[in-house]
Amino acid sequence: MSAGGPQTQPALTLLTRAECGLCEEMLAELRALAARAALPPLSIIDVDCDPQLQRRYGLKVPVLLLDSTPVCSHRLDAPELLRMLKRP
Repeated sequence: MSAGGPQTQPALTLLTRAECGLCEEMLAELRALAARAALPPLSIIDVDCDPQLQRRYGLKVPVLLLDSTPVCSHRLDAPELLRMLKRP
């Protein structure tokens, strides 16, 4: 295998739930950050629609994932997200 093969585009996933004030705050903070820095595409998933996600993250929402790796929960950790995006 060659190390120069195509790389996949990173993706952000925000795990939320209905009527979650912290979820709305994190989404607003992500949108504000995206206006200042290049961020990967963002998907929003209701954690209560997937039993596996609910078991794993149900008490931690909102949770921001970079690919499938947790970045932060409850509050946006912008410096950590930007640090993780710079990793090779």
